[in-house]
Amino acid sequence: MKKYLILYRPFLVFLAKFFLTYAVLTLIYQGYLSRFDESSVDTITRFVAENTKQLLHLFGVDFRLKEVFQTGFITLFYNQQAVARMIEGCNAISVIILFAAFIVAFSGKKRTTLIFILAGSFFIYVLNVVRIALLCSALYWFPNQEALLHEIVFPLFIYGVVFVLWVIWVNKFSLDVR
Repeated sequence: MKKYLILYRPFLVFLAKFFLTYAVLTLIYQGYLSRFDESSVDTITRFVAENTKQLLHLFGVDFRLKEVFQTGFITLFYNQQAVARMIEGCNAISVIILFAAFIVAFSGKKRTTLIFILAGSFFIYVLNVVRIALLCSALYWFPNQEALLHEIVFPLFIYGVVFVLWVIWVNKFSLDVR
């Protein structure tokens, strides 16, 4: 048994760092969410919706938000047509937590790790706003493709970028693979 622990130590350390970081960040986020009841929209999700509206207004799109009280979601209107409902899961915080846990698990210099996590998290946040704006536009023009767009195309978009950021981290900054 000791032989295997020594042999697989790097992998086990990676797993321990990943799951510990993921658990701690998730607990912090769940603590934040616990301040809101199930029938209200949390501040981060509301902020993402507002940023999406601001982005679409830059392009001259008639886009509005309507928070539906006692439901826990925000209805998104594109050219006066309801195209989507935004819930807590749309704010990309869970994706950012996954991203950060992986970066911590593949150690780098502390300062570099912190900067990469902060910059990557900001990039993922902005990309998520763009993703939601594009999704709303696509749902307006192609409403029959909702399942394909919402469940496949746009998740691939956000997770694909996270994967690319992970590859950049491992190849350029991580100390564990050199």
